Amino acid sequence: MSSAEPTEQTGPALRSHADRDRAPAPAPMPGLAECARLLADSTITSTALVADALARIEAAQPTLNAFRHLRAEAALAEAAEADRRLAAGERLPLLGVPVAVKDDTDVAGLPTHFGCDGERPPAAADSEAVRRLRAAGAVIVGKTNSCELGQWPFTEGPAFGATRNPWNTAHTPGGSSGGSAAAVAAGLVPAALGSDGAGSVRIPAAWTHLVGIKPQRGRVSVHPHHDAFQGLTVNGPLARTVADAALLLDAAAGAHPEDFHRPPAVRASDAARRDPGRLRIALAWRPPLTLTGAGPDPEVRRAVAALAETLARLGHHVEEARPRYGLIGLAFVPRATAGIAEFAARHPEPALLDPRTRSALRTGTRFGGRVVRAARAREVRQHRRIGALFDGYDVLLTPTTAAPPPRIGTFDQLSAWRTDVTMAAACPYAWPWNVLGWPGVNVPAGFTRSGLPVGAQLLGPSRSEERLIALAAQLEDHLRWYDHRPPPPNPE
Repeated sequence: MSSAEPTEQTGPALRSHADRDRAPAPAPMPGLAECARLLADSTITSTALVADALARIEAAQPTLNAFRHLRAEAALAEAAEADRRLAAGERLPLLGVPVAVKDDTDVAGLPTHFGCDGERPPAAADSEAVRRLRAAGAVIVGKTNSCELGQWPFTEGPAFGATRNPWNTAHTPGGSSGGSAAAVAAGLVPAALGSDGAGSVRIPAAWTHLVGIKPQRGRVSVHPHHDAFQGLTVNGPLARTVADAALLLDAAAGAHPEDFHRPPAVRASDAARRDPGRLRIALAWRPPLTLTGAGPDPEVRRAVAALAETLARLGHHVEEARPRYGLIGLAFVPRATAGIAEFAARHPEPALLDPRTRSALRTGTRFGGRVVRAARAREVRQHRRIGALFDGYDVLLTPTTAAPPPRIGTFDQLSAWRTDVTMAAACPYAWPWNVLGWPGVNVPAGFTRSGLPVGAQLLGPSRSEERLIALAAQLEDHLRWYDHRPPPPNPE
C-alpha cells in the first residue's frame, strides 16, 4: 500500500495515541438526523464532523474503551469525497454522516474479531448492512467492542479489556453491543449499528439510556451469514432518539439475494412521525422460566411502572397480563449454543477462546443436527402460543432487564454455569423475542437512585416495527429522555 492510500487504524494503534493532549468535547455531537440536515444545508462539512468524531473517540478511548478498530485516515478520505458530492448537489439520507458498527460486522480491510483474541485476516468485502449504510452515504469511522462471540450482557475480555458505561465507568454498558452503546451514549458518534441475539441491542440500550431497535428477523441482512446463530441474531440500531434509530434502520434495512429471511419493507422514519393511536398494552412482570427465580429489582420495577403510568396518561389502555411463554428456553439453548459452536469452530486458534466459550462449543456441538432442528421446528407452535396475547393486545411492555447495569468484573472468574445463571437472573426478559424473530424496541425508563440507567421494552408480533416505533416516539415526545446525557468522558 502506497503512502497516499488511506490506511486502517486498529485497536493497539488507536491506543498508542492516548497520550495526546486532547480534551473531550463539552457536549455530544448532534444526532444522526441533525448531522444529515446540517450537511445538506452546508452548515458543516463531513470532514469537520468525521474529524470531530475521531477526536472524541481517541479522547474517550482510555476511559470508555468503546472501539476495537478505528478507520482514521480512510474515514477522513471518505469524508472529503462526501464533501465533494455534497458540493455538487448530491443528496442521500446519510451522506457524510459518521457512524460506527459492531465488531461482528465485516468492514472491508479490517479484521472481524467479534470480541476474540488472536489475529484474523482483514475482511475482503463489506457485509450487506455496511454496504447499504455506505450506499446511503454514511462514513464508517470504526468498529466497536463486543464480548467474545456476543454471548454475554457485558463487554469485557482479555483481547481488548473492559468497555465502560459513560454514566458510571465502574459499571458495564451491557453487551454484547456494549461498545456501540457506550460510543453513542457518550456522544462519540451520532448512532451505531449493533446486533441482537438474546437482547444484545436492547440490553446495552437499557443500561446506557438509549433507544435500541431489534427489528424483525431478516429486516437488516446478516450476510455474509445467512441465518446467524440459528436465526436468533439480527442487526439493529442504537441512538439517542427514536428518529435517529429509525433513520439508521431505514438506511441499513434490506436483504441480500442469498438471505433466508426477507420480510416486506417498512418505513421506520415515517412511523417515528406518526401518531400510534390508542393502543391496548399488556404489562408483564413475570419473565419466562429461567430456573433462577429472578424478578425485577425494585428500582427497575419502579421505573417501568412509572413508564406504564405515562402510557396510560397518554390515552392507552394498560393492564397487567401474563404471556404464555411455556418452556421456550428449551428451544433457545440448543439454537444459541449451536450458533456459538459454528462461530467458534472458525477461530484459527481455539486455545485463545474463553473457557466458557469452549464449554458452549462442546454443548452446541452435542445439540447440533437433530436437536437444533427440533428446536427450530417448535417456533411455529411458539408463535401461536405466545402470539395469542396479541389477540387482545397491541403491544407487550416488560422491563428490558431485571437488574441495573452490573459493575465491571462481576462475571470475572465465573464458571460457564455460574455465568449463565448470573446472566439469566439479570437479563431474563429479552431473549424470547429472538426465538420468535419478532421486533422489540428498548426505550429509556429512567434511572436508579444512584444514577444508573434502566429501560423498558415495547414488544410486538411479527412485522410490527412501525407500531412500536410510533409508540416509542410518542413516549419520547412526552418524556424527552434525550435531554439527559452522561458527563463527557475524561481521559485517564
